[in-house]
Amino acid sequence: MSRAAISHKRSNGSPAAKNSKSAATAKRNNGAQAECGQLAASLPRSNKTPGLFTMFAQKTAQLAGRPVTFLLAVITIIVWAATGPMFGFSDTWQLVINTGTTIVTFLMVFLIQNSQNRDSLAFQVKLDELIIKLHGAGNEIAGAEDLCDEDLEALHEAYKKRAAHAHETLEKRRAGR
Repeated sequence: MSRAAISHKRSNGSPAAKNSKSAATAKRNNGAQAECGQLAASLPRSNKTPGLFTMFAQKTAQLAGRPVTFLLAVITIIVWAATGPMFGFSDTWQLVINTGTTIVTFLMVFLIQNSQNRDSLAFQVKLDELIIKLHGAGNEIAGAEDLCDEDLEALHEAYKKRAAHAHETLEKRRAGR
């Protein structure tokens, strides 16, 4: 039986038990908010606001990923296809959709790349923090994304060898049981 079920069974749903549960939840949430606030306060902050392009790219990427945006694109294609007979499937009719989709695709490539670059950098920072804080981890790999291609490839080969050695050691331990 789960802790929640046991707790509910013990409390019998009394108002006093519900109030104490609410108080405990509020206390736990306040503790989490305090921890979050402490973490946020410790992060380096700049007084600079994001640039116009950054704000535009983030908002556009957020909107582009919504189901309603996909639905609008599908409706556009359906309307375009439905008007084909009306325009006799002319070259101009085809040029309209080709030009529109090319322009949207061209612009979205840059917005997607901007979002991906930001996400990748944030991910690398988080990984670096974990590597640095993890006892026994090789701190030399923190920041590996900044190495030149040759050094990164050499590091990859070294870690492939370490992984193979670890796998062999594990297999030997399993065989010895």
